[in-house]
Amino acid sequence: MITTRNIVLLLLSITVVAPIVLYTERLGTFKYPFAEQEFIEAVTAFAVSAADSGRLNLLPQEFSAALEEPSEVVHIKDTKNTKNLPRGFLFSKPGEHASARVLSATNEGGQTKGENTIKLVTDVVNGGNQSGNLEKYDTTGDVVNGEDAIDVDDNEGKLAKSFDASDQASETMDTKQEQQHLESSGQITKKGPSLLETDKYNDLKPADTRLRQLKDQLIQAKVFLSLQAIRNIPHLTRELRLRVKEVSRTLGDASKDSDLPRNANERMRAMEQTLIKGRQVQNDCTSAVKKLRAMLHSTEEQLRVHKKQTLFLTQLIAKTLPKGLHCLPLRLTTEYYSLNTSQQQFPNQQKLEDPKLYHYAIFSDNILATAVVVNSTVSHAKDTSKHVFHIVTDRLNYAAMRMWFLVNPPRKATIQVQNIEDFTWLNSSYSPVLKQLGSPSMIDFYFKTQRASSDSNLKFRNPKYLSILNHLRFYLPEIFPKLNKVLFLDDDVVVQKDLTGLWSIDLKGNVNGAVETCQQSFHRFDRYLNFSNPHIANNFDPRACGWAYGMNIFDLVQWKKQNITEVYHNWQKLNHDRQLWKLGTLPPGLITFWKRTFPLHRSWHVLGLGYNPNTNQKEIERAAVIHYNGNMKPWLEISIPKFRGYWTKYVDHDLVYLRECNINP
Repeated sequence: MITTRNIVLLLLSITVVAPIVLYTERLGTFKYPFAEQEFIEAVTAFAVSAADSGRLNLLPQEFSAALEEPSEVVHIKDTKNTKNLPRGFLFSKPGEHASARVLSATNEGGQTKGENTIKLVTDVVNGGNQSGNLEKYDTTGDVVNGEDAIDVDDNEGKLAKSFDASDQASETMDTKQEQQHLESSGQITKKGPSLLETDKYNDLKPADTRLRQLKDQLIQAKVFLSLQAIRNIPHLTRELRLRVKEVSRTLGDASKDSDLPRNANERMRAMEQTLIKGRQVQNDCTSAVKKLRAMLHSTEEQLRVHKKQTLFLTQLIAKTLPKGLHCLPLRLTTEYYSLNTSQQQFPNQQKLEDPKLYHYAIFSDNILATAVVVNSTVSHAKDTSKHVFHIVTDRLNYAAMRMWFLVNPPRKATIQVQNIEDFTWLNSSYSPVLKQLGSPSMIDFYFKTQRASSDSNLKFRNPKYLSILNHLRFYLPEIFPKLNKVLFLDDDVVVQKDLTGLWSIDLKGNVNGAVETCQQSFHRFDRYLNFSNPHIANNFDPRACGWAYGMNIFDLVQWKKQNITEVYHNWQKLNHDRQLWKLGTLPPGLITFWKRTFPLHRSWHVLGLGYNPNTNQKEIERAAVIHYNGNMKPWLEISIPKFRGYWTKYVDHDLVYLRECNINP
């Protein structure tokens, strides 16, 4: 019995110990340079032997014991501890199968050999299938050949082939290689590396990987150029400046990798080589960090200044009358006063007070914009003879506005053009807002330029608020005393459908019919009114839904019944010092028509074409009225190009006046 046991132990020791001894003895014969093919064959044979012996889980420990010599070939158990490892290693996590492990052989100089730098040792998964496929992978997960073992996108790995970097640079590169390899190794399935899966991985890569890397290199180069240690080396400084110029030209206006020129990879490699030289000279991070912080602070300050300048210039160009629109009223005025009195009259004036017809109110000093509103409305009207347009303008544009519609009558529709100066009842003793607009404090608020820099919201300094035309919408019953309903239209809207259905909508006792805008958070009451003031806080809900001015159906019968004009006057008096709201007509409109507004369906009125390029195209197409609210009006060069066509198609470019004034909307 004892003899049999001894024989079994002897055979077991021979079976288990002999392969280890033989393998260790063979491994110890490896000298620099490595006989790489023999080494890989031995490792593969050992892995297969270990798997067959049911000792796959012991493989990491056996590798650690077996690979003590040479020290450059090491299996890493803890991938987080990478600080003192030689360059060129790719790592695998503990517990991973052998099919995901990679060994990298290096020569004495730490330079990666081009032919067999990366080998995959595939092994049994779940104690079953074996795979002996050995493929070379780059850090992006692509299958590559021997000459392209280091991809052009992997700049730091490729440059390590030609340069000796500082320890700090080596650690950084090793960490990046580890992360990149773990990503690529994650694509290996039970059946081994798959080109299809690798392609799938590449499809998930960002479209601007190289672009970002070039920008990062550019920043690093600029930091190096600002450091004294680098500036003390003239040839390196010249080389850095050359690389900065090259990379800057390569980047150009590119927004993604496909926009880069063909030589982008070459420029990237050249820049990285120069940066490695810089790291060898300046290996102290403290100076670079300080410089980067200074650059960041300076950039943020420049951005703040540029944003403020952009806001100011945008407001300026939005409120500046283009040369063509200045020329147009001058020519029309001249033509108007050349007519005799009979020629200056509009037809069908008996319809102006007929409450059975469809009446529109447009208050504007912009002739071309008003013409588009009228033309677009008439174009979609089923019976143009029932539509009456009441246009009110200022004294400067009165003759020109009349001349335009005398020359270009809107089919059978009726036109009335009035001068606001003829409204003798509208004076400072009757209108608090008119009194405020003429006060020295208000004029000082608009025209003291030294105060403009202190006002964070420049739009409230728009001189248009000094025009009573902007506030005339609160006096509709006084302007149209015999009408029951009026549709108010801003001059920056375009009508795309027949609007006659608005007159038949039951407003349920409300005065104002408007489309609500609370789908956007900034269109609620707390964005327009000062809720720190008790007059506002005690009377209104800060989260109440706002609504849009620009296309509003007003019930003038209810207006008079509820004395809306007096409500407006009372709130204007309380706001004499602009403590309840800043300026404009929407805040007092929200207050005046509080709980007196009927919400219309959103398809009646779509806003945002003058400031939001992402306005939903389908909503625009379905809308009855589209509104260019914002600074980018369609008659300005700063308008949003894709929305301009909705407006320009209602401008007759063949008109003599437009050609003579070089107006090309």
